[in-house]
Amino acid sequence: MLKLRHATVVEADGPDAEDAGSNGHVPASHPEQRLVVQLGEGGGGARRAAIADVALVGRAEVGDEVIVNVQAHDLGLGSGGFDIVHVNLTRGLAGEGESSPARHHVMKLNYTSLQHAVLPVEEEQLALPLQRPVAVLALHGQLAAVAWAFAQTAPSMRLGYVQTEGGALPGSHSRTVRELRRRGLLAGHLTAGAAFGGEGEAITTAGALHHGLRALGWDAAVCGPGPGIVGSSSSLGHGGMSALDSAHVALALGCPTLLVARMSSGDDRARHRGISHHTLTVLDLLLEPVIVALPAGMRSPVGADLRAGLGAVFAGATAGRPVLTLDVERPVRITRHDWRNAAIDLPAYAASGLPARTMGRGLGEDPLFFGAALAGGAALAELAGRPSIGETSSEGPPGDAA
Repeated sequence: MLKLRHATVVEADGPDAEDAGSNGHVPASHPEQRLVVQLGEGGGGARRAAIADVALVGRAEVGDEVIVNVQAHDLGLGSGGFDIVHVNLTRGLAGEGESSPARHHVMKLNYTSLQHAVLPVEEEQLALPLQRPVAVLALHGQLAAVAWAFAQTAPSMRLGYVQTEGGALPGSHSRTVRELRRRGLLAGHLTAGAAFGGEGEAITTAGALHHGLRALGWDAAVCGPGPGIVGSSSSLGHGGMSALDSAHVALALGCPTLLVARMSSGDDRARHRGISHHTLTVLDLLLEPVIVALPAGMRSPVGADLRAGLGAVFAGATAGRPVLTLDVERPVRITRHDWRNAAIDLPAYAASGLPARTMGRGLGEDPLFFGAALAGGAALAELAGRPSIGETSSEGPPGDAA
């Protein structure tokens, strides 16, 4: 059951103060409002942080009576440091503020109490193959590094973002997307499937990619879940599996498809060290080979080659760290994929001011996580600028020297 509580708003941030950048790009159109609420009818209980999706429940003001969903916070989940406003009883029952409701005819979050109508982007006729590259993410935390590296390699090209299921569903929940849009590092933000609140709404990931690459003229797309990935320690029970679906969609649309590897040199969990079991599972299950990028100088994502590569590529960034224990089973089928090397610049990314933390670890604590994402962005840019896509790496497939 939903775990809902009465609350009163005691603090509310103002309208989104983020102005358009000098390049004219604006933040996402549906901001998220940060609140402090006091639980209990009449507001006599504990004070807690809360967020409100303005597109769904409207903007709140101090003194408003609201109903909040407290379950994630009460469970102590990693993404549950706040409550979620379910409805604003003071001013949110009239459905005011909906633009052009007559044209909105497709439901998102359908058959739930938060279902709402949107205007889908799937309007143009199917035209295949798209032939523009798509990078598939396992984690939202990879997005900023991918977009930054893409822009460094191909500054005149337009990269768009398709947000899928697997993490947070509201598009407004990503401050990373707002910052990338403000800087002009993303040309657009579409939300697909159950995800909602982007600058355009798609019924399917296929529809979002087709619309972005064909109608909006993106030179390349990056496709992956929002923040707050859902996960367990099992092979299939995690939001990273959305990458398998997204990669298959991109391949079916005729897009050169690159999987951005989830890698780590600092994760305490053995299953995510080196190359994560999330990425390995997707690479094992894919019906067709895809491209995977590694930081230049790294021959393989596993075993002795990985340990040697860490020393060669990251040098002082990994000094003093314990030797990686790589006890995750590595499927033989990963050798069929097209492994490529791409130059990265960790110091420049660190100086960019873009997000540089993952699971509480900074760039200096986990350089491999960000290095792998930067390699993915650079390789994606090379694909976007290459007339003949699909050449194999001169270094060949990775070995397994564990």
